[in-house]
Amino acid sequence: MPCMILQGNDPYRAASFSLSHRLRRQLWNTVYVLLFRTSPRPFHGWRAFLLRLFGARLGKGVHVYPRAKVWAPWNLELGDHVGIADDTNIYNMALISIGRYSVISQGAHLCGGSHDYNSRNFQLYAKPIVLGEHVWVCADAFITLGVCIADGVVVGARALVIKNIAQAWTVHAGHPTRLIGQRTQHLQEPAPRQGSQA
Repeated sequence: MPCMILQGNDPYRAASFSLSHRLRRQLWNTVYVLLFRTSPRPFHGWRAFLLRLFGARLGKGVHVYPRAKVWAPWNLELGDHVGIADDTNIYNMALISIGRYSVISQGAHLCGGSHDYNSRNFQLYAKPIVLGEHVWVCADAFITLGVCIADGVVVGARALVIKNIAQAWTVHAGHPTRLIGQRTQHLQEPAPRQGSQA
């Protein structure tokens, strides 16, 4: 579903989104506070159900923890066995897509929206973020809108990613990120755990 950002409005005096969009997010926020955030940590299947109910497209075995904040589930795609830790912020005004076996660690922020500071009305806009498979975004890292990250990349703790990382199976850290190493490529998928659930 498009983000439905209103164009040419005055954000200091008026909303940046249509009424229908704001009502949908308010309903999701209510469900998040009452049913998602309060759910026990092992109830990954329950949280996946709630996200799917609001339009998220999730693979099997996803682990989204209860204190992970998802701005708009309908703009979220997670491949199989993706882990989203507590205190992450998935600010998905546009689509955020995360490939299989990727991990988003505590406090990481994937920011899909910003403002055009040169526009007269400080125009809000959004761009998608795409993470490949086997990506690890470490604690407190920040990934800005429009970024694509290749398979197997590690983004170091508290790193700042402001442009694409196209070289697969590499390690990046810093402000902004720079290449600091290589990662061993694992060709075999991890064996599924007994009793795992979506």
